[in-house]
Amino acid sequence: MLYLGEEPVPHAATSVAAAREAGMRFAYVTNNASRSPAAVAQKLRVLDIPAEPHEVVTSGQAAARALAERLPPGAAVLVVGTDALADEVRSVGLRTVRTVDEAGPSGPAAVVQGLAPGTSWSDLAEAAVALHRGALWVVGNTDATLPTTRGPLPGNGAFVAALRLVTGLQPLVSGKPDPSLHRASVERVGAQQPLVVGDRLDTDVLGAVRGGADSLLVLTGVVRLRELVQAPAGSRPTYVASDLRGLLHAQPRVEVDGESARCGQAEARLETGVLRGEVTTDDGVRALTELAWACADRGVPAALP
Repeated sequence: MLYLGEEPVPHAATSVAAAREAGMRFAYVTNNASRSPAAVAQKLRVLDIPAEPHEVVTSGQAAARALAERLPPGAAVLVVGTDALADEVRSVGLRTVRTVDEAGPSGPAAVVQGLAPGTSWSDLAEAAVALHRGALWVVGNTDATLPTTRGPLPGNGAFVAALRLVTGLQPLVSGKPDPSLHRASVERVGAQQPLVVGDRLDTDVLGAVRGGADSLLVLTGVVRLRELVQAPAGSRPTYVASDLRGLLHAQPRVEVDGESARCGQAEARLETGVLRGEVTTDDGVRALTELAWACADRGVPAALP
């Protein structure tokens, strides 16, 4: 996450600018299908984060591609989402509708769903009717929450859950952690050694693992230390940093030896089932988390104080 509300997260703008200066190439990947790539890039530039529309990869784009791969040209797609999502669907040669009747006697061939603040009961009702009639269901993401300055609010996944409950169906998810979105971002910048940077285990880190890439988890979002040390195998980041300045710092190898671990000058240890260590530095956090994961993999009880 690069911004929260109308403000960049701490150190985001300066860190991205410095990383670009050092030769890193960026693709800005978002699970939020509510904005167009141009609008996302403009939002970032207003916050002094350098970005161009071609560097933005959205779950709306991924959803449109998924639909185009499965439907004939001109097929009707019921859109539960913003006009930006509808634009992406039309850009791949499909017809968008907002009601079942608008699609004609045969109804919509598919339903595409992305985050939209104005989503209503009527929107979900139209989608439910289409899905009950056999329409393909593609969603941008299943993130249950949307981080805001007021705290976590309902994300697209909350609305997806409502339709799951009503229909008993499971959608095709086009956004993170689906590997197709990762591949699109890698292709966009021609990355040879991609690094996925994000603040969520269930989308960013899991998506990196599924895409065979390293990941850097920054602790400026929803993940806290207690959740991090409990991360299951397959959803563990390669690196951890308190914020995006971690892009600019060396990430020493973590050495785990039995009930202790060392990363750089930081050390963590397990004492009678309790994890001990200094967590005021990135190296300290990495030592502690790697030790916790090693203990979990061996079936050794280990918990934070």
